[in-house]
Amino acid sequence: MSSAIKILPHYTYEDYCIWEGRWEIIDGIPFAMSPAPNPRHQWVNVNIMSEFRAAIKKAGCKNCKVYEFIDVKIEEDTIVQPDALIVCKPIDKNFLDFPATLVVEILSPATAFKDRNSKYSLYEKMGIKYFLIIDIDKKTIEINTLENNQYRLTNYLGNSFQFLLDNDCNIDVELNNIWE
Repeated sequence: MSSAIKILPHYTYEDYCIWEGRWEIIDGIPFAMSPAPNPRHQWVNVNIMSEFRAAIKKAGCKNCKVYEFIDVKIEEDTIVQPDALIVCKPIDKNFLDFPATLVVEILSPATAFKDRNSKYSLYEKMGIKYFLIIDIDKKTIEINTLENNQYRLTNYLGNSFQFLLDNDCNIDVELNNIWE
């Protein structure tokens, strides 16, 4: 019996930069992103970004900013694009190469497995303090908080949630407003 070795291509950030369309690369393997998320996905994303922006502004946080679809370069062969993120340090490159403070992934049938498994592990390993997983079909929000280098899950039950984003930035966010 013979065994065949199949060699898969291994892509890096350099390859990624010349591709058209939206992509992510995880451990050198490319994943095509849909051209545009569906309207419900976009609505929830805009709403959560608005809630975070308003809370940051209300708290007077000077260093924290809310972003959408920034390339997060975790390794040379691992680049992802969260739906939304909060960064509390200056970004001096065309990508983020240090841990965001908070990352949001909104599940879709095409990305749910990758978001819950691969990205969960990547964000935990990178040291991202908060990782929110939003299921628009079930209207649930899972808040994963990094404690001792591991995520601890908090199921959001509809009350205001407090996020300590930076030394001088503590915000309360009413996340139920994202469904309206």
